Amino acid sequence: MSLKVNFFSAGYCTHPEAVVIRDGKWQQANFPSLFAAIFHPTLGVILFDTGYSQRFFQETRAWPLRLYALATPVYFQPADSAVSQLQQAGISPESVSYIIISHFHADHVGGLQDFPNARFICFNSAYQAVKNRQGWSALKAGFLPGLLPADFDRRRISVEDLQTISLPTQYLPFDIGCDLFGDGSLLAVELPGHATGQLGLFVIDADECSYFLIADACWLSRAYQDFIKPHPIASLIFANDREYVDTLAKIHQLHQLNPELNIIPTHCAKTWAGLNKSIAS
Repeated sequence: MSLKVNFFSAGYCTHPEAVVIRDGKWQQANFPSLFAAIFHPTLGVILFDTGYSQRFFQETRAWPLRLYALATPVYFQPADSAVSQLQQAGISPESVSYIIISHFHADHVGGLQDFPNARFICFNSAYQAVKNRQGWSALKAGFLPGLLPADFDRRRISVEDLQTISLPTQYLPFDIGCDLFGDGSLLAVELPGHATGQLGLFVIDADECSYFLIADACWLSRAYQDFIKPHPIASLIFANDREYVDTLAKIHQLHQLNPELNIIPTHCAKTWAGLNKSIAS
């Protein structure tokens, strides 16, 4: 399967590094919000998440959701949006056929409304965990209801309804996943803990470069490389602290067994710098 994968950053937020990794500094660090554009030979353009959009500021103007913006100050210009960057690359928003949603935090679904023809692929468990939340409940889940398109339900595809498969052995300890399109090109697994039903994605591009997009299963690459947990305070925003640690341990084991696999956390500045350099070259 001849796929092409490009990575982009749609804005960034700041937060003390020591919260996301225990040996970090108590200084503000930048956390880019990455998304991927996957060019499929028959299905067209498929996105993995969308990063932030200008709507983040609109949806966090009032209390209590304003606390979201205060806790993680966001730096974003309209040109940073997924739709603007893709248009700059010659890709129209109407041509995006699918958006794979890792989970429903605002820095992952901010741009959904910009792609009118896209179907949305996610774990049903992830959607059900947030769909009825408003106010303080939504804030606790990192969810801004106004970011979802009005016709989200009609356009949604649940991973649970798709084909479950045994994964290739190089992805152990992940052994069960979902073949999203039935052609072996994009294999999804559940990465619970940070958010209910968080989705990770295995993809191999035309140059035989393997990627594992892990969303927020950890924030920095050192966390999975050396199995470093976040500060205990971070557990306040987790759906399940024990599952977070279990997921991180599995990704650490995968890295040890398959060091050539490119594991991509959404918010790691070091990872983004490496990807950006690769794109530029």
